[in-house]
Amino acid sequence: MRDLSRASGISLAGLYYYFESKERLLFLIQKHTFSTIVQRLKSRLQDVDDPEQQIRIFILNHLEYFLANQAGMKVLSHEADALKNGFAAEVAAIKREYYRICVGLMDELKRERGLEFSTRIAVLSLFGMMNWIYTWHNSRIDADAESIGREMSDIFLRGVMNGAKGRKS
Repeated sequence: MRDLSRASGISLAGLYYYFESKERLLFLIQKHTFSTIVQRLKSRLQDVDDPEQQIRIFILNHLEYFLANQAGMKVLSHEADALKNGFAAEVAAIKREYYRICVGLMDELKRERGLEFSTRIAVLSLFGMMNWIYTWHNSRIDADAESIGREMSDIFLRGVMNGAKGRKS
């Protein structure tokens, strides 16, 4: 809270006037972040029927938000377990919805292409691939979200579609 006070130019007492606790502020940030990502994704997927293209949109949506909000994503990653009680449950519900959207997209790809792989492992591997971008992306030397999204999509989808034919889940 002190760092936020310094960065915003608002006194510590002023911050606590608007937010009764650090936990409440963290909750509001996480709720806004994950709700925004989910709503943007749903909007972008609305008129797209091809499962491969939907997964590409999922990846791009994720990376665009993460790269546009790198500092915030660092905080959310490190403070993920700080929320308790109802705060944690509400944010977890939004995260579960996001995860389930990805599972649905992956299952649709499997069904349409006749692929066999563990959806859970594929989805969690994809999140692992995308979520750590804040630790290495340097806007001065690395590509933008669209270029990285295209490359990550190619790497991920080639692996899933070429390495999973004929295997059991």
